Amino acid sequence: MSFKETYESWLNDERLSPEAKAELTSVQDNIEDIEYRFGAELEFGTAGMRGIIGYGTNMMNVYTVRRATQGLAEFIKTKGEEAMKRGVAISYDTRLKSDEFATAAAEVLAANGINAYKFGDVHPVPMLSFAVRELNAFAGIMVTASHNPKQYNGYKVYGEDGAQMSPDDTAEVVEFIKKITDYLGTPAPTEEQAKKHIKRVPSKVDKKYYKELKKLTISKKAIKACGKDLKLVYTPVHGSGYIPVTTILKKIGINATVVPEQIKKDTEFSTVEVPNPEFKETLSLGIKLAQKIDATVVFGTDPDSDRLGVAVKNKEGEFEALSGNQVGILLLDYVLTRLKEDGNLPENAAVVKSFVTTGMAKPICQKHGVTLFEVPVGFKFIGEKIKEWEKDNSHTFVFGFEESCGYLRGTHARDKDAVVASMLCAEMVCYYESVGKTVYQRLQEIYSEYGYVLDCNVSIPFKGLNAMKDMNAVVDGLKEKPATEFDIYKVASVRDYSKNVKTDIETGATGEIGSPLTNCVYYELENGSFICVRPSGTEPKLKIYYSVKANNKSDAEAALEKMQAAVKKLLKV
Repeated sequence: MSFKETYESWLNDERLSPEAKAELTSVQDNIEDIEYRFGAELEFGTAGMRGIIGYGTNMMNVYTVRRATQGLAEFIKTKGEEAMKRGVAISYDTRLKSDEFATAAAEVLAANGINAYKFGDVHPVPMLSFAVRELNAFAGIMVTASHNPKQYNGYKVYGEDGAQMSPDDTAEVVEFIKKITDYLGTPAPTEEQAKKHIKRVPSKVDKKYYKELKKLTISKKAIKACGKDLKLVYTPVHGSGYIPVTTILKKIGINATVVPEQIKKDTEFSTVEVPNPEFKETLSLGIKLAQKIDATVVFGTDPDSDRLGVAVKNKEGEFEALSGNQVGILLLDYVLTRLKEDGNLPENAAVVKSFVTTGMAKPICQKHGVTLFEVPVGFKFIGEKIKEWEKDNSHTFVFGFEESCGYLRGTHARDKDAVVASMLCAEMVCYYESVGKTVYQRLQEIYSEYGYVLDCNVSIPFKGLNAMKDMNAVVDGLKEKPATEFDIYKVASVRDYSKNVKTDIETGATGEIGSPLTNCVYYELENGSFICVRPSGTEPKLKIYYSVKANNKSDAEAALEKMQAAVKKLLKV
């Protein structure tokens, strides 16, 4: 059917809800809107699906959620009765319709005879990841659009290991979803099925989660000395982090002042333009409060509390928002240094980061004799490393991070955890205060010791139904004629992650990267810097990453400007 015919079939279907009918009727004279809504199907990729809330096959709504869940249910049923009995853990954040979508997912599972364990209130990504394993569930569902604007919502699926579902399993689920052509025909549970299969996640799961986090504290003496008097400001930015973050800080003995205007579970996120704690603007109310009470650090978590943003006072006394790479460097340095000082750093300790994350991680790990592993973008790949090492005991996971403000210490969760990251950051602030230092001062010491690295990423938005296709075409074009230089910076080698091949520019020699396949081109420069280009897996944006090594900040900024101009010329976008 054409998009017009699909639109008409929805509009005239008696099963369509009054709300949906009213919304679709209101756009009947807007052909562009109708084409956007029905000209494609919302893509279900390795990170699930994410889109603008609204009615249509290309939007996030109860019908697309039910269809995706039916596909998941069909997959689970192929695994047998035991998998159906183990069931699915379900959580959701504070976004518009998150609770409704979570309930819809639970109902579809129940109608298929599959147990569904739904949290009674909003819970963040890491607690869902923890619950999957704690309940011995076969899978997990998280309803969230993470840090996206308020118009969006999303649906992420987790495997039985608590990490986002593997690419192979996801591909099977997608095949089941594609076979479902009647969006409005997914089964609804009988009263008996709902009563039998829809269950509440028990409160003991939360208690065990906090207990696991408390075990991860390192500097107990510093917390005892400084925790109660610490001047730290935290904002949940209207998201699901409020209760878990304040709870764990209280449990370990650290005081935090919470931004009162941003405690409320507000689906409009009315106090910020975008609920992304990476942005200083998102932390502005927290910074204002910090200035008032003379605090030195501000933390913020996104709606599903898997990302942590941090702002610290610099030497001029002004608040500076740290990048995800800078926070990652600080936490990595802190964890490895303190564990080593206390004699608790495992001999086979390992750190995992995405390959677009700062090059500064390598020298820090080398100094401490820790093995560093690089994986594709997506925290599920860090989770897979944890799973692998639990089986073969070849390495002990001590820390993992991504430049997009995602961090994990411990193996209680297999995804980014802003709750444990908040705890760890607060502890780190306590420790440095106990030795007469600030976090900002420690960051400058790290630069002095290892050399300055400027990390930056740029997003180029794409629009229209073919946005994802167009982005991938740009990346594919880079593989045809590999660049050998960017302005005055020579390329040492090129990694084509779509083919798992690394090519030496000078010799032409090739070798395997040893990484899962993903559409990405990565340029290693001769001075140790890198440039990486990849399409986002969750939104229509082409992402360009720069990691620039230089003697100091001003030299790095000058080099970055030249690199960006050269990349812009190469891409022609």
